[in-house]
Amino acid sequence: MPHQPSLDSQPPIPTAPARSAGEADLHPYARLTPDHVLDALASVGLYGDGRLMALSSYENRVYQVTLEDGERVVAKFYRPGRWSQAQILEEHAFAAELMAAEVPAVGPTVLGGHTLHQHDGFAFSVSPWRGGRQPELDDFEVLEWIGRFLARIHTVGAAQPFAHRPALDLQGFGIESRDWLLGHHIIPLDMQSAWQEQCEKAIELIATRANNTSASGQFGLKDATFIRLHGDCHPGNILWTPLDEWGRGGPHFVDLDDARMGPAVQDLWMLLSGDRRQRTHQLGALIDGYEQFRNFDRRELALIEPLRTLRLIHYSAWLARRWQDPIFPVNFPWFGTSDYWRGQVDMLIEQNEAMQEDPLVG
Repeated sequence: MPHQPSLDSQPPIPTAPARSAGEADLHPYARLTPDHVLDALASVGLYGDGRLMALSSYENRVYQVTLEDGERVVAKFYRPGRWSQAQILEEHAFAAELMAAEVPAVGPTVLGGHTLHQHDGFAFSVSPWRGGRQPELDDFEVLEWIGRFLARIHTVGAAQPFAHRPALDLQGFGIESRDWLLGHHIIPLDMQSAWQEQCEKAIELIATRANNTSASGQFGLKDATFIRLHGDCHPGNILWTPLDEWGRGGPHFVDLDDARMGPAVQDLWMLLSGDRRQRTHQLGALIDGYEQFRNFDRRELALIEPLRTLRLIHYSAWLARRWQDPIFPVNFPWFGTSDYWRGQVDMLIEQNEAMQEDPLVG
């Protein structure tokens, strides 16, 4: 059985070392050079042969490193100040539970008795490298297969709650994101009132579902059963390998960094795309697979558009909060322009309409 990380047995996450006046204006990740990455791995007994490749990740820094014996590992350096030690270890423990249940999730390796390590002010973990490509989500057999594994993830997730990780709720994703954007004057003046109007309307619609279901007859977030989720189950976090001659292959799930408490449907809706008819068929395939292992509460389908709206609001706040990280202006040069916020207003208008339509039927 995989090692269950214990908070008491883990070394504390360090505070970043003092920086000189010249370094004070640099983002913490500016210090994370290839040499720092290799030195961190060496500190836990893993020695790279010099081949190091940055993997796609904005929230953290993640690298594929080839070791001297030819093995490849993935080193993840957690963004300073984002998660507490307890919250990171809950992610590790959840991954360990999933692997113990033979769910194809990729979790951190135990090195020296620990899954969480520190080097020069950075907390990091090391996981085995797993190859694969994004799944073909227009193939209903693939969707059904993914649905089966999501049900198994949720069966483990429902066994106990997170004690330290936050929940996916209106307050954190909607209200706090709105207030931060407005309070920090992020939105250009020519778009601020239009965005605020549509955002307020969206939050009101979601709050009606969340807080007044007995009167409205609508199913809201507070009616749903909250379980431990993957939390960010988009196609890029599912790697697919073709079946070999022994029938091995299929999906495996990576990146539990956004794992949190929430309704089960959160891990399904991000796999849907296309028009309403296409999304209905995709959803049907996912649920067909899901219900081979676990019952799915179809009332949660009414939460898809509210959850999509919360993610839309939260995404803008996430970009704004990370803007001092040099990787963000490079990769999101369009963020912050009036055209960007005009597009956000249009999408909020669409979402406010969608939230008042009948939900999809799975």
